[in-house]
Amino acid sequence: MRRLLNNGARVALAVALVAALAGCGRSVTSTPGDAPNLEEWVAGVKARPAPPLDPLPVMQQFEQFEYSAQTLRDPFSTAFAPGSSASGPRPISDRRKQALESFPLDSLDMVGTIGKGKAQVALVMGPDKVTHRILPGNYMGQSDGRVTGVFEDRIELVELVPDGAGGWLERPATVSLDDE
Repeated sequence: MRRLLNNGARVALAVALVAALAGCGRSVTSTPGDAPNLEEWVAGVKARPAPPLDPLPVMQQFEQFEYSAQTLRDPFSTAFAPGSSASGPRPISDRRKQALESFPLDSLDMVGTIGKGKAQVALVMGPDKVTHRILPGNYMGQSDGRVTGVFEDRIELVELVPDGAGGWLERPATVSLDDE
């Protein structure tokens, strides 16, 4: 019985395959007489005139200017800037950097204090989750921030920032105790 079903399935498959192959030999849309009509249509399209192109935009004429101030002082030079003298605040270039100077000031958190009065020490946690002891005179932040005072609720410091003319400006800053 199984063999009979198996042979029947083979015969049905063979008949379907022959019918499919028989249909592949004929094309429904193309006949031998269609080729000249197609060639005439292509020739007609090629014979049509091309649509006109848009005109090119008119180029704007610019006024010519001759620069004649080569001999004058360079306005972008910091050689004669008022803040470029040797006096005034400057970062100490040969000073060894401290641990909290590698982090931005706003990423540092004051978490508490130890001691009282002038012996007060601030506890500051960096983004690396390490707590550091801070005294007046220590440095923290990426702008050469020197600690000027430690209080129970804040740390006061002075940062050095460039003034844009080759000099430096002192800017006060604070890091406050987080009340969580």
